[in-house]
Amino acid sequence: MSRNIPAMKFSGLLLRQLQQHVLPSSKFGNMVSEASKISGIRGIGVSIWNPIPEARNWSSMAPNVGKEEKTSTAPTGAVDSSKGQADHKAVVSYWGVAPPNITKEDGSPWRWNCFRPWETYKADTSIDVKKHHEATTLNDKLAYWIVQSLKYPTNLFFQRRHMCHAMLLETVAAVPGMVGGMLLHLRSLRRFEHSGGWIKALLEEAENERMHLMTFLELSQPKWYERALVFAVQGVFFNGYFLAYLASPKLAHRITGYLEEEAVNSYTEFLIDLEKGLFENKPAPAIAIDYWRLPPDSTLKDVVTVIRADEAHHRDINHFASDIQCQGHELKDFSAPIGYH
Repeated sequence: MSRNIPAMKFSGLLLRQLQQHVLPSSKFGNMVSEASKISGIRGIGVSIWNPIPEARNWSSMAPNVGKEEKTSTAPTGAVDSSKGQADHKAVVSYWGVAPPNITKEDGSPWRWNCFRPWETYKADTSIDVKKHHEATTLNDKLAYWIVQSLKYPTNLFFQRRHMCHAMLLETVAAVPGMVGGMLLHLRSLRRFEHSGGWIKALLEEAENERMHLMTFLELSQPKWYERALVFAVQGVFFNGYFLAYLASPKLAHRITGYLEEEAVNSYTEFLIDLEKGLFENKPAPAIAIDYWRLPPDSTLKDVVTVIRADEAHHRDINHFASDIQCQGHELKDFSAPIGYH
């Protein structure tokens, strides 16, 4: 019981702050009664502010759907007295605080809280997607064969199920940038020195890979055994890559470069099967249209094309990072190249 006292005090403090600064007093009583059924802060954020499971699906509506609906800044779950139904138009943050009212250039509401309008961009699809770094040194050959040993079991498991393969691929591809950015961040703090922009570049790479996953989740939901596989693979890969980066950052970046090459190849095969008609060329989800600034009539083929271009940029950035360190330099001695933005 004593272990839960700090968490209980923090929960009470948070509720009092919400009562004073965020919630109308008429709604606070309902919130407290619901919160009393749940232990922990996370329960408050999930069950009270976002109780409707359809909220995520609503967020991926096509751009021309729901134009006549009025926008609402009320928290999710607020009851409209005129309709008597739950209003789930607002997407809220983890802590249960309604996000600012952001609109697009045309004045329509911005539906996403996982990224903002200034974080969107147009992908450079002119990049060479066939580029390959020849493994000449022992370090390069080791990195190449590590990736190849990971490639064949994965291809054997997923075969032509490109959507499921892509979801597993993105859960792994988002790890190296986060690990590298985190370790460079800590080293910058220890050494009291700048990083040459590499911390931001690697963290943005990880965030970009995560947005790839968020896009594919709008198109397909992984099965329980695929989720279990992701859980196991990510745990093993994170710790393995963490140790590899500590031992040799140039080896770690080379491994990532070859991983991105395989990602480019996988998405190329995905595009070939889409062109052959083996997969339905579905309309692009709204999250992809907004994130990559795609035309409203874009399709799955357009989405896979821009994702493949992102992977090609990540490939070049990580091979460049490894080349720098192979020459005896540190990343901070060179400015990070302009990535996919």
